[in-house]
Amino acid sequence: MSRVKTAGALNKYLHLPLVLTAVFILINAGVYLLNTRAGILVSGGLVIYIILILVIYGRQRENMLNDLVTFATQYGQVQRKLMMDLALPYAITDDRGKLLWFNDAFAELTGKDRKSFRKSIASIFNGMSPDKFPARDQEIEYETVYNRRDYRIQIKSVVLDDLIDNSQILERDDQEESSMLYAFLLFDETELNNYIQKYEDETMVCGMIYMDNYDEAMESVDEVRRSLLTALVDRKINKYFQDLDGIVKKFDKDKYLIAMRTRTLNELKGLRFNILDDVKTVNIGNDMAVTLSIGIGANNGSYNRNFECARMAIDLALGRGGDQVVLRDGDSITYFGGKSQAVEKSTRVKARVKAHALQEFIEASEKVVIMGHKMMDIDAFGSAIGIYRASRTLNKRAYIVVDSPTITTKPFIDEFENNPDYDSKMLLDVHEAKEMVDDKTLLVVVDTNKPDYTECEELLHRTGTIVVLDHHRQGNNYIRNAVLSYIEPYASSACEMVAEILQYFAEGVKLKSIEADALYAGIMIDTDNFMSKTGVRTFEACAYLRRGGADVTRVRKMFRENVDDYRAKGETLSNAEMYRDHFIISVCPSGNLESPTIVGSQAANQLLNIKGVKASFVLTEYKNVIYISARAIDEVNVQIIMERMGGGGHLNMAGAQLPKVSVEEAVRRLKRVLDATIEGGDLE
Repeated sequence: MSRVKTAGALNKYLHLPLVLTAVFILINAGVYLLNTRAGILVSGGLVIYIILILVIYGRQRENMLNDLVTFATQYGQVQRKLMMDLALPYAITDDRGKLLWFNDAFAELTGKDRKSFRKSIASIFNGMSPDKFPARDQEIEYETVYNRRDYRIQIKSVVLDDLIDNSQILERDDQEESSMLYAFLLFDETELNNYIQKYEDETMVCGMIYMDNYDEAMESVDEVRRSLLTALVDRKINKYFQDLDGIVKKFDKDKYLIAMRTRTLNELKGLRFNILDDVKTVNIGNDMAVTLSIGIGANNGSYNRNFECARMAIDLALGRGGDQVVLRDGDSITYFGGKSQAVEKSTRVKARVKAHALQEFIEASEKVVIMGHKMMDIDAFGSAIGIYRASRTLNKRAYIVVDSPTITTKPFIDEFENNPDYDSKMLLDVHEAKEMVDDKTLLVVVDTNKPDYTECEELLHRTGTIVVLDHHRQGNNYIRNAVLSYIEPYASSACEMVAEILQYFAEGVKLKSIEADALYAGIMIDTDNFMSKTGVRTFEACAYLRRGGADVTRVRKMFRENVDDYRAKGETLSNAEMYRDHFIISVCPSGNLESPTIVGSQAANQLLNIKGVKASFVLTEYKNVIYISARAIDEVNVQIIMERMGGGGHLNMAGAQLPKVSVEEAVRRLKRVLDATIEGGDLE
């Protein structure tokens, strides 16, 4: 121990006698000044004190250092013993995850021998690879399941640079990265998670149930049986939820309030809300099956907030056509069902109410700006023309935003641009519209309810008075600040909806022939020449337009194709690929085409004429965006497929847009979505 030296606070304590000796010498000098004999006496005592201090320090120093080393060794063994007996599993690995040391608790948990097991920790805990380890001087946590118990693993990095630099037997390569060990500490959180899960399972979930077609179903059955039909539906709903420990309270002839636990909600998810199909089996001679819409609010912070979210969810379910469940779970929205065609309402009360409300908003505004979706088609343009005529009937200035028309729209636009009966500024581009719209402008959005699909999304933020008229189903992303929203998925087209509104608007609106042509053309295109999504009200709207001067021959001439479009459509049909026996996928060439997306949608319609095809998908690349046109007749819900690709639409007519992807990647994504949808049982 002769080469070992003391340091720090211990060194100061050991040098204290030397300091006291210096003090005593000064005192001795002072005594000499007062009395010489006393000073000599004190000096003798001081000499004896110094001799004793030197003897004790010299003889006891080595023993003291030996005791200190012994204590440090024993202290390290105590620490090691404590770590070994620590109740929490603890382990140390190298930078590759190889186990170097672990305590008894870790050995008992894993069943590994502490002296011989030196494999990677990843062999014990799946996925615990070195690429997931924390960086220098950092700490991270992972959750895992081992032997059916939940563990939270805390991983801390330990840098060895200083230890290696101070070592006499190790040397660090300066070119290498820092050497590190990793400490693993495991916390068993099984009981905690069980209590958390139990708490979450017991929280209350609120929901609302509406009968979509109550009036229509009642009218389809004999009057004496109507009460029986209602009773059977009530019994079906009550028994279904009571069997799952839920509560049902009917508060209107066709409306119910439900309350249940989160555990019940999870069971309903597993059953995929088969109550929707069960209710349809109720039949006592009624020609029309009863369908339900269900809105549920869960995990929104309070019971009151859950109820508000349930109300928003039921509105969304009805806006998507009914016969489905919309679950608003926190910030996420999930859809179940929605596989049947939206039921056409026989009553026009709603159209009349919306017409009167729209009239009030137009009268209260200085000017009206009408906007459709990007790449405006004839349905958007025709419905915009209808709103334009309504505004002009009330002597209000009106403008239509047209920035990117398609080839089908261009002939109709030319009819208005070159017509002296119309203001030369009635059609605005996006730049002009931004200057036109202010807080006193009524902005009417037609044929879309998604803000990012509109011709200019910025206009939605320039005014607080927005009206939305659309026939597409609502999704998670919709225009939320509209003062009036009229969305009817059962309608064939936006033009049909506008034609109905015009009949109740200011005691009727007198249309000009070219305006009636535009509205009629919109209905004709969206129904594929009246072959799909047509109902009684569709033909009634067409009859109104015919009385207004619409000419079928004139409209047909405007839809004639040029030779390039015809050839591109033929190439699309010839390149079609059958997928999983019932789906057909093709790519529409976009070169030399003015509006390739229109050609693609037309080709998708024609592909349905092939025997055995349940749905067709045509992909078109245009301006670095892949446009997908999806079509079906009645066996497949293409809306669900397109929603999973970020789009939407109707059961038999939908689409999606994929920016910044190649056609090949878009086809692969579509096939993956088709596979997942088929395997999940959500397609039909």
